Amino acid sequence: MNKPFILVVEDDQAIKNLISTTLETQDYKFHTAANGRQAILEAVSQHPDVILLDLGLPDMDGVDIIKKVRSWSNVPIIVISARSEDRDKIDALDAGADDYLTKPFSVQELLARLRVTLRRINYSNSTTSEENSVFVNGGLKIDYVSGCVYVDDVEMHLTPIEYKLICLLARNIGKVLTHKFILKEVWGTSLDSDIPSLRVFMATLRKKIEVDTSTPKYIQTHVGVGYRMLRCEDV
Repeated sequence: MNKPFILVVEDDQAIKNLISTTLETQDYKFHTAANGRQAILEAVSQHPDVILLDLGLPDMDGVDIIKKVRSWSNVPIIVISARSEDRDKIDALDAGADDYLTKPFSVQELLARLRVTLRRINYSNSTTSEENSVFVNGGLKIDYVSGCVYVDDVEMHLTPIEYKLICLLARNIGKVLTHKFILKEVWGTSLDSDIPSLRVFMATLRKKIEVDTSTPKYIQTHVGVGYRMLRCEDV
């Protein structure tokens, strides 16, 4: 099987060299771009399988690049940024990023995130046959065949990670899933250091499917433990 093609968008030469060397040692094909305009041109012309994107570029903010790419493509975008505040992560995820890696990062973590993203692509492309075609819980509907999620018949535009989270919760409706279980199923890791990232993704998912996030109808938080999808008749 051919290795996927990666677009690296990074203006810091040292970090660009680190990422390029890492991808090269793993036999990944890749191109690099040092600014937003070049990144968009590369994304349009080269059709990458994954984009690794820095937010702090000299000519454009990375969030704007995400929005532009999302207007025509669902290519997975992994943000690699020095911005570590939850607000920055939420803004990027809301714009359509699939994952968020904070600088400084380890080579092993970068490769792990990339492997998980690629597995998710393969999963989305090859599996649904073992699941029922449609899940319904009150006004929430998941069409596994099309990969679409609806709330009160309105389609919700979810990122791949948000979609995998809601499917995991749906398959375990009524059951409390621990942080570590969710991390293992969705990211392939169960490190406590990844729990803040899980909380950010869960917050963006809730904003999309809940009418009032202060009184959730579908996803309940069990503080210090994890999350549970509520049966609507139990709410």
